[in-house]
Amino acid sequence: MGQEKLSKVFRHFGEVECKDSSPLYEHLSLKIADDDWLLGLSSHARQAQPVPNLLYGAVHYLLLKGKSHPLQQFYPSITREAETPEGSFPQFKHFCKAYETEIISILKTKNVQTNEVRRCAYLFPVFCCIFRKTNTPLSLIEIGTSAGLQLLWDRFSYSYGDGKTYGSKDAPLHLQTLVKNGKLTHLDAVPTVEERIGIDLDICDLRNKEDYLWLRALIWPEHRDRVTNFEQAVKEYKKNPPKLMEGDGVKLLPSLAEQIPEKSALCIFHTHVANQMTKEVKEELLEEINKIGRNRNVFHIYNNIWDGKLHLDYYMDGTFHENTIGETDGHGRWFEWNLA
Repeated sequence: MGQEKLSKVFRHFGEVECKDSSPLYEHLSLKIADDDWLLGLSSHARQAQPVPNLLYGAVHYLLLKGKSHPLQQFYPSITREAETPEGSFPQFKHFCKAYETEIISILKTKNVQTNEVRRCAYLFPVFCCIFRKTNTPLSLIEIGTSAGLQLLWDRFSYSYGDGKTYGSKDAPLHLQTLVKNGKLTHLDAVPTVEERIGIDLDICDLRNKEDYLWLRALIWPEHRDRVTNFEQAVKEYKKNPPKLMEGDGVKLLPSLAEQIPEKSALCIFHTHVANQMTKEVKEELLEEINKIGRNRNVFHIYNNIWDGKLHLDYYMDGTFHENTIGETDGHGRWFEWNLA
């Protein structure tokens, strides 16, 4: 990616994605957009990676590993009384120059694999909807699973602003979110999950300290609630890990689907990974699901193929159905609900 395009990417990241969410990354992004050296450093990221997330993750990762530098004073994740972002950019650039070689290595080898647990809050009602339609246990295949935390959505509890608690009501992890433009129904029965499989080109093993730290570093510095959710979900993961496979999810999908008994509802899902897929890979994925749908019921939950909205498309009894559920916040703080 050329520097002119990278500049636009960082500017958009600061003005749109970080607005009212991360003052530090918002400030840094707008500065980096005008800095040739940092744009050049960022250009070492692999193709299709979300470059700002990757660069910030690399720096955060090194800080969490214990690199001592004045930059850490601007990170609420490291310093309890962090300084305001206004003075952070010179220190950020100095840190990147001091650890240039290590940062380049991370940019060339790591992937953005944010396992945002609160996205489960909008997956839960989707799976409840599927459970109600089929009245059968669900079998889950997640593409781009990272560490598989979203495969555990049935082990958490949820609230949506109506004063009620849903899901696994005694679960240690409780997720709260806001529903916009719609009303949730049929959430009282937690779906039964028969099988859960996660596929990723580079699986993160949360029993491995380095993998754990990388996912922790991808959480934005101000988001202490996300850290709490992540750490609690990791505890649940360690109790009973899902089956995780390393490989190309699109290529492996046909053989995995064949292994799922037809007595369960096959649910293929992915959140925020399709933005790292090429147009050709997206088309291949959709064609593989179409092939599966010619022989059995299959449900596809996704975003970032055609747009950023959450979708539920499915084949049921040979008929294809398309549903646009609505916009979602990238960190699961709110979502729209347009399903009946």
